Amino acid sequence: MSLFPAPEPRKCSFFSSMPKYFYRNGDSDWVRANKPGQQIASFIEGPAFDRNGELYVTDIPYGRIFRIDQDGVWTLLTEYNGWPNGLAFHRDGRLFIADYRQGILALSPSFPTVLPILTHIRSESFKGVNDLFFDESGLLYFTDQGQTGMQDPTGRVYRFIPEENITECLLSNGPSPNGLLLDHDGKALLVAMTRGNAIWRLPVAEHGPSSKVGIFTAMAGGISGADGMGLDTDGNVYVCDAGHGCVWIFSRYGVPLFRYDSCTDGRTLTNIAFGGQDNATAYVTDSSTGTIQQFPALAPGRRLFSHT
Repeated sequence: MSLFPAPEPRKCSFFSSMPKYFYRNGDSDWVRANKPGQQIASFIEGPAFDRNGELYVTDIPYGRIFRIDQDGVWTLLTEYNGWPNGLAFHRDGRLFIADYRQGILALSPSFPTVLPILTHIRSESFKGVNDLFFDESGLLYFTDQGQTGMQDPTGRVYRFIPEENITECLLSNGPSPNGLLLDHDGKALLVAMTRGNAIWRLPVAEHGPSSKVGIFTAMAGGISGADGMGLDTDGNVYVCDAGHGCVWIFSRYGVPLFRYDSCTDGRTLTNIAFGGQDNATAYVTDSSTGTIQQFPALAPGRRLFSHT
């Protein structure tokens, strides 16, 4: 981003925090593997809004999914033996889950039993799926991040065709693919490469791998990188930066416009969803403090494709 003027800094505001009675004792397999020696009460991720305007988030280390109403009141929807990360609603009302341990899962909010959808590819387990979304035709796109990075650029991006039970690998050389979305014209995937400090652009082909893959924008480096992303109706791209404690906003052409900084001491802003009146507010998970932050979007957020 050094080729452009520094984007104008702004500040998020507080929406809601996980009540302390939902805090855990700080120990789990996920904590020992990812935050050794630390006491982690929660690590929230994967915000997604349902048709009623209620927000859903995951708690990765303790296998929990919460529903947060418009007043910021938290309800535990389900708890199971997994590491849920990204969430996306299908047009039939089911909530799909990118679970690092188990693959792609789903549940009905009215009957929250977690069921497997896609747990492996040709008998090969996933590295560790991270985020997902549906396009307007109901196709599911998701990232398989695992522990990939610059030392092992083998992260993958998949497209799943539910009606045909076909899974296509669109990319297999990503250094830590994380958040993803379709661009304003629906012609290319934008994929956050967390440990590669960049957003990649993958032209969408009808079948098979993407070609002419390039970089939409480079990030600012630091101790982490690009994470979850969102898109508004003007094509602006919102990128959570889990290292710098902020959300960057880029134009549809990759020009940095604004930076929204965390309003708490937490720096781990991981994912974003649009909601509120007219879908005009961006809601951001601050994973390290269990807090949902918010700020006004530059334009209304693009509604979930599969809700049409």
